[in-house]
Amino acid sequence: MNLRVGIGTDRHALKKPGRMVLGGVVVSEEVGLEGHSDADVVCHALIDALLGAAALGDIGEYFDQNERWRNASSLAMLKQMRDLLVERGWSIANVDVTVTCGVVKLSPFRERMVETLAITLGIEKENVNVKFKTANGLGFEANEGASAIAVCLISRSPSG
Repeated sequence: MNLRVGIGTDRHALKKPGRMVLGGVVVSEEVGLEGHSDADVVCHALIDALLGAAALGDIGEYFDQNERWRNASSLAMLKQMRDLLVERGWSIANVDVTVTCGVVKLSPFRERMVETLAITLGIEKENVNVKFKTANGLGFEANEGASAIAVCLISRSPSG
């Protein structure tokens, strides 16, 4: 069996007023993240992790800054990348994401994020983990923005 690990990161600045979407879940209607799409750092980091593991480039090669992707759902983008991996014979074994954001309390949204990501990726909830950090009042993520780092494991059978 062919196993590969991928890692991805993303970060976006805050905007007020705004709407923050993380892992496909609205976590704030008061403060959002600046971005061309919906700026979902969780989905963006996961997309890059999956693409990296499959050696298929990066998010910018599939979702550029043109009008087609303005305000696009990053969850839909993640689904599209999952479908691409499946077409290439890959299966997603598990994903793990850490989000750092000091301005919104995220733990109440963990279960919804895990469920949403599991459905989108076509894997069991037990194979999705999302965790949160506050930045402890330090740096960009403390009060200027949010970031995410994601890792994934994908597999392909020798005939795939």
